[in-house]
Amino acid sequence: MIPALVKPQNSEIPYPVLLGLLLALVVILSALSMTSGRASIPLSAFADALTGADTPHATILLELRFPRAILAIAIGAALGLSGAVLQGLLRNPLAEPGLIGVSGTAALGAVIAFYSGLSMAYPFALPAGGMIGAGLSVALLYVLSGRDPSILTLILAGVAINAMSGALTTLALNLSPNPYAAYEVFFWLLGSLADRSLEHVALALPFVVAGIALLATTSRGLDALTLGEDVAQSLGINLFGLQARAIIGTALAVGASVAVAGVIGFVGLMVPHLLRPAVGHRPGRLLAASALGGTVLTLAADIAVRSVAVGPELKLGVLTALIGAPFFLMLILKTRGGGR
Repeated sequence: MIPALVKPQNSEIPYPVLLGLLLALVVILSALSMTSGRASIPLSAFADALTGADTPHATILLELRFPRAILAIAIGAALGLSGAVLQGLLRNPLAEPGLIGVSGTAALGAVIAFYSGLSMAYPFALPAGGMIGAGLSVALLYVLSGRDPSILTLILAGVAINAMSGALTTLALNLSPNPYAAYEVFFWLLGSLADRSLEHVALALPFVVAGIALLATTSRGLDALTLGEDVAQSLGINLFGLQARAIIGTALAVGASVAVAGVIGFVGLMVPHLLRPAVGHRPGRLLAASALGGTVLTLAADIAVRSVAVGPELKLGVLTALIGAPFFLMLILKTRGGGR
């Protein structure tokens, strides 16, 4: 049994209550996601869909809204959970799949699979490319960060990985023989759940679920790791196994998510930070809360981009960046000032 690593804070919420509240928000936002948009869906459409009635509303619900909601739930959980695990593994509050280059290298892997023609011949090559890119990024970051990574080291490593993956992705777009395909990939990279179908769900969901399952097993190890690697090993934690589960789980979850939805940034940064005080700053308890919190944020943001009544639909990744970038700057200023 691992001892409590941090004394409970006054802001801590009873764990079952917190998870119950987040789960209730997920249910409510899921229903709103399937009924809201430029074409309102009446509640009767749910009955039509369940009975197999061939009505326009039932078709929209089953073929467009339902896959979009499922992907928002899965991708939000993947991003929130992977952010919490990376912050615990690297012992750095600024670790997040988008900021440290994981999403960028996942996008690069997916773009390579797309332009090489592998994704046309083998549909699973697209998520596989994203997962390979994400896995390489996490492994490289872990090597660059060392045993006791500082915030500066993490940011510099993330900048370097993001710059390299961004340059290679741009090179691939510039070398594309079809400018329209390059234009389409560019907008895909901005991050969106629009026009996703059940085929996208079938393509990504198995890998996302497998990644989430692996990441969930790191709870006990992350609690012990806050005491240092030597103490964690003395408590029976296999550090290599912990690192491997974190890296492979992040690669599966984030890589598959980016392959079907593009880059949706800052979810894995904001959610763990907002929920950490509510769980008493305990890394193990933060995992489930961050998964649910990531789902809540992604569903809410996806509903918001569909609520804009004028012009083309705002990209989901653009909205999360508009919210997350100021949040990131605030965290840097808070860290420099010695706050937590």
